[in-house]
Amino acid sequence: MGADHTRPAPSTPPRVRRILVATVVPLLLATLATAVALWPRDTRTAEPGTEPPRYHGTVTKVVTEPCPPTPASSDPGLTTDDGPCGEVTVRVEQGPDAGRQVGTPIPAGPGAPDVAVDDEIILVKLTDPTDPTTSMYTIAEHQRGKPLLWLVALFAAAIVAFGRWRGLAALAGLAASFAVLLTFVLPGISAGQSPLLVAVVGAALIMFVVLYLTHGVTAQTSVAVLGTLGSLILTGLLGTLATAATRLTGYGSEEAITLSMFQTNVDLHGLLLAGIIIGSLGVLDDVTVTQAATVTELATANPGLSRRQLYRSATRVGRAHIASTVNTIVLAYAGASLPVLLLLTADSRPVSQILTSEFLAQEIVRSAVATLGLIAAVPLTTGLAAIVTAAGRTAGGKSGESTAAAPPPRPRARVEVLEALSTPRSGPVTSAADRRSDGGQNTEDPW
Repeated sequence: MGADHTRPAPSTPPRVRRILVATVVPLLLATLATAVALWPRDTRTAEPGTEPPRYHGTVTKVVTEPCPPTPASSDPGLTTDDGPCGEVTVRVEQGPDAGRQVGTPIPAGPGAPDVAVDDEIILVKLTDPTDPTTSMYTIAEHQRGKPLLWLVALFAAAIVAFGRWRGLAALAGLAASFAVLLTFVLPGISAGQSPLLVAVVGAALIMFVVLYLTHGVTAQTSVAVLGTLGSLILTGLLGTLATAATRLTGYGSEEAITLSMFQTNVDLHGLLLAGIIIGSLGVLDDVTVTQAATVTELATANPGLSRRQLYRSATRVGRAHIASTVNTIVLAYAGASLPVLLLLTADSRPVSQILTSEFLAQEIVRSAVATLGLIAAVPLTTGLAAIVTAAGRTAGGKSGESTAAAPPPRPRARVEVLEALSTPRSGPVTSAADRRSDGGQNTEDPW
């Protein structure tokens, strides 16, 4: 019972397999039991009629015209938008007016869509509150369904073409991750459950499904599961201590403030911790699976390595992996918050005050805690993998000493080539087999 990313490794002995099963199965059952206990029963749905109806449409005509003059503003710091102006004719594709041609002003203002003939757009139907029989259409945005569908199809085809069955399993794991997030994590937090507890249980569910589905039910995968679960728990503890020490409230973004207005029962401080857990899971999976596979490859390539040698060699690989992944984590958080970071550069406050503000302190804590959990995953997973691999090798051989001390087999072809090169050119060239049968003399040097 053992495998890596590319080829099957030697089978894990039954004793080691039983120990792993006795460790992983109770954790899986505890995760499932906790998930059932926390599973949201009363999910809230949006009240119908709170948003204006939206319908698909196709632009059939665009007529532009000069914008009317606007009165000069008394404030020189304010500027007016003078275009574009005109009318767009749209064929409505859905709703009670399907098939009709309706006119609407050309969208204007910051973020307004740029429309042209044959563009597929989204129409919003606005009704006059004083006269419900009077309504008008406005263009909200472009339809993005088809481009997104093609992009997702290309994404899936590339993964399956390169990864084959492993790639197909990865796509199934991705679908399972979204299913857990949409059916358990988000509804559970919306229902008022502890965001940290829901995030840890949801991340554990995702981990069990994705790792075993993608990499198979093997000893190597079980080691990665244990390393990931331990690192997730450590990340949650570190996040709790860090947010408490920095007095973060979770109100560091406009989205959080808006959420607090609509759902007062959501704990935003816990939601911040939940985001750290979910965000760290993907990188932790990568590191733990890589470290477990590295130990397996080292043991397969050199069966004479001891448990300590396996740990040290694989840890060197983990250091290189961490060095590049840390930068990935920080840049991922910075890229997601780039508009706000640009806005903060125009702030007139001192840099020390900007860095210690709620928003930036929140991002610093995210990056630091995720990195600490990632660093802890390397020695934890590597140590577990070295113990399991060494135990499996000892249990599988005749004895621990003879297995560890046995030199690797000497390739016959390599021996004959070296002996042929060392033979004097003046004499006849004889093979290794001829010399062994001639006089009983053995001229081979041990490797």
